[in-house]
Amino acid sequence: MSRAGRRVTRTEPDGRITVLADRFEGKRLNSPNDAVVRSDGSIWFSDPDFGITSDYEGFRAESEIGANNVYRIDPATGGVRQVADGFGAPNGLVFSPDERQLYVSDTRAGHIRVFDVLDAPDGEAGALSDGKVFAEITAGDGRFDNTRFDDAGHLWAAAMHGGVHCYQPDGTRIGRIDVPEPVSNIAFGGPKNNILFITATTSLYSLMTSVTGAPRIHR
Repeated sequence: MSRAGRRVTRTEPDGRITVLADRFEGKRLNSPNDAVVRSDGSIWFSDPDFGITSDYEGFRAESEIGANNVYRIDPATGGVRQVADGFGAPNGLVFSPDERQLYVSDTRAGHIRVFDVLDAPDGEAGALSDGKVFAEITAGDGRFDNTRFDDAGHLWAAAMHGGVHCYQPDGTRIGRIDVPEPVSNIAFGGPKNNILFITATTSLYSLMTSVTGAPRIHR
């Protein structure tokens, strides 16, 4: 992802950069933020305006699209399709372990939305339902950012000043990990995939958990 470059890229093994998407319907993207790859090879990414509202995270510019959306890159054609809209600022993305739902954190709206992944006529997943609110941020906890699933079906969410929150499949919050500085991204890793890594303003934190990260589907 490249906010300043306003595009989605892939770094090849030899270091070359391949541009996967930089426009939608002929208009420049805002500032792609997060991406997830489904097992069918499709790439889904959020495109908020964080990188063009000021020079802090990118370069100030007017949005050519005029909205902050979520898009899908077709693995066969490379075509870019809008799959969800109506966001304040879509940020972190994660598929449910079975890939039948996509969870999108909306930083400005203060909630996480969940969408059903719909099948296209060719049998591949190509669109999303209208979606519904899965969880809302608690007052004073900042804003949702990156999200991940564990193998027990819990959704873990970075919440800026609110540390890391953990939710049951029905959206009930069951706990929070306090972190001494604002957090942004989280990921499970380690030899047993049971270490939660947390990126924060100036530091990288790790925490051994009693669960493991959700396994990826391979087709």
